[in-house]
Amino acid sequence: MKRMRVLVLMHEDLIPPDQLNGHNPKGAEWKTEFDVVRALRKLGHDVKPLGVRSDLGVIRAAVEQWNPQIAFNLLEEFDGMAVFDQHVVSYLELLHVPYTGCNPRGLMLARDKALSKQLFSFHRIPFPDFMVVLQGRTVRRPKCLSFPLIVKSVTEEASLGISQASIVQDDEKLQERVSFIHQSVGTDALIERYVEGREFYVGVIGNAHLQVLPVWELNMDNLPDDANRIATQRVKWSRTYQDKYGIRSTEAKHLPDGKTEQIQHLAKRVYRALGLSGYARIDLRMDCSGRLYILEANPNPQIAQDEDFADSAEKAGYPYPELLQELLHVGLRWRPAKAA
Repeated sequence: MKRMRVLVLMHEDLIPPDQLNGHNPKGAEWKTEFDVVRALRKLGHDVKPLGVRSDLGVIRAAVEQWNPQIAFNLLEEFDGMAVFDQHVVSYLELLHVPYTGCNPRGLMLARDKALSKQLFSFHRIPFPDFMVVLQGRTVRRPKCLSFPLIVKSVTEEASLGISQASIVQDDEKLQERVSFIHQSVGTDALIERYVEGREFYVGVIGNAHLQVLPVWELNMDNLPDDANRIATQRVKWSRTYQDKYGIRSTEAKHLPDGKTEQIQHLAKRVYRALGLSGYARIDLRMDCSGRLYILEANPNPQIAQDEDFADSAEKAGYPYPELLQELLHVGLRWRPAKAA
């Protein structure tokens, strides 16, 4: 394996310490950054963590002074704006620096959930019925969009703004929740038919040639009886809440014959429809009749060790360091003009 100079891009507040000195990385905000930097160094690469906030100049300076062979992109925002992460990747392309993760067009298409669904419609990919309410507008729900409904941000990720109150059963609650998204989250609101059922995550790696990882399932069976089985912010990010209710993400079991292959094939169709590259996680639901619905695509998903993407990759034969090495290889093969 060739030793490489790897520039690891991360938010400047998330630069991990060189020495733990008693710190426990498990609950630290910089756990992902710590895991990636440590694993890349164990692989023998020359690794330079670079903190980025709102100045592209620090990237240009690092590239000119250090001449990295690839950038490992862990940025999820720029200048406090999640939607600006695609511009950082565009800047890397302008500098002719290879990078891990998704290309800028794929990031833009996947982030806009309404636009994604329009592309799904063209490609006949199943998704829940939906509508969008722009900021400042009131809800005019068509009769064909029946309750229960779930209200989300059109562009925010990581379950931001999603709670048990996101599921609504009448027009009054619907308007209240749309107003919450407009005012508290600060984006347009996506209203989607709520699909009761099992929630699956499928990792995909590659550019033109794709590898689909084993199907993973978010198990929420132990939530209180009156709680909807949805991935709220607490379900996704609160360790205390997860431990209390036994919430875990594991390989999907007891699927009907052929359903695993159907889910994986659908994940590949989504990946290609949105023009994704590098790696992504596709989220979907299966209702009680076995019908599948795509919820969203997440390019550059959580890549920390012991999270669902890394766990499913290990099941497919990629222990954590080998997973990161594969992502480097995929990044080196990507060309902005054409997937390789």
